[in-house]
Amino acid sequence: MIPTPRSDLGVSKGYHSSQIDVRIRLNTNESPFPPPAELLERWSELVTKLPLNRYPDRHAIELCKDIARFHNVSSDMVFVANGSNEVLLNLLLSYGGKGAKALSFEPTYAMYETISRMTSTSYVALERDADFLIEARDLLQRVDEVDPEVIFLCQPNNPTGIIESDEILDILTDRGKSLIVVDEAYGQFCQESSIGRVNENENLVVVRTFSKIWALAGMRIGYCIANKEIIDVLWNVTLPYHLDMSKALLASLSFDYVPEMETRVSMLIHERERVSKELAVLGFTVWPSGTNFVLFRPNGVDGSKLWHRLVQEGILIRDWTSWPRLDNCLRVTIGTEYENDQFLAALSNVF
Repeated sequence: MIPTPRSDLGVSKGYHSSQIDVRIRLNTNESPFPPPAELLERWSELVTKLPLNRYPDRHAIELCKDIARFHNVSSDMVFVANGSNEVLLNLLLSYGGKGAKALSFEPTYAMYETISRMTSTSYVALERDADFLIEARDLLQRVDEVDPEVIFLCQPNNPTGIIESDEILDILTDRGKSLIVVDEAYGQFCQESSIGRVNENENLVVVRTFSKIWALAGMRIGYCIANKEIIDVLWNVTLPYHLDMSKALLASLSFDYVPEMETRVSMLIHERERVSKELAVLGFTVWPSGTNFVLFRPNGVDGSKLWHRLVQEGILIRDWTSWPRLDNCLRVTIGTEYENDQFLAALSNVF
């Protein structure tokens, strides 16, 4: 009696990460800190004064202005949505679809393929090299062979943490035939950003999120910056009144706490480098990271068994051992100094 779902969706359980009841969770790249208490107090007071019986502003104008001011761009270059994944979804609804192709470089964020499938967009993955970098040599030729409408570039990359060279983005944007979507979900953890290049490249879209440094993963707020023509298309495609006024208010208030955000960035970067060094001391292969996580391979040890042993110790990290191109790899999110100490101590005990 139930209609058959679309055949092109394939068999999929959707994107997820193990949620296990442990004392320390370092598997989903969240902020280890809650939002500033003062921010939540102000928001709690103001949210009671919102006209919740009315629909929210269709274009979240005030939030777009605050985001634009933060990035020094025009507010008509900003689109906001319920998490960066919804931004990606609307981009493919706008520029993908039946007959179109989306291209990315694997291993990378799994949602690029998932959202492509959801929007009936053909997905093509090009291989990264042995160091998980995109090779500039023959890149243009390889991309031309696919001739995609949309190219996803995760910068820094998830799950590897790698930062691509400027040369890669130069090659892709100069090609001029595709929409180049640079996903900067972890952009605040490195010195590189493509936002300053948007005015020079009309086919460039930069995506960001409030989930990491702004510590608002539970609120699901993301945005992108692009030229006005692209932004107008996204506003036309998205559902009406899609962003509720309470989260738009919270996101706007967050920009009053930039110094706290920058302090957290510095601390997490310091801890990231410390954890990376300790993993290297244990003899593991550690990839350089520009994010709030570290990918490593425990040489001489079964990574999956090590993951299970850490769970027994009350430490949850991400198991990538069964994923293509990531054989025997594990990934740890950088937490507080205490959480990182507990992870390293458990790892040393088990190892």
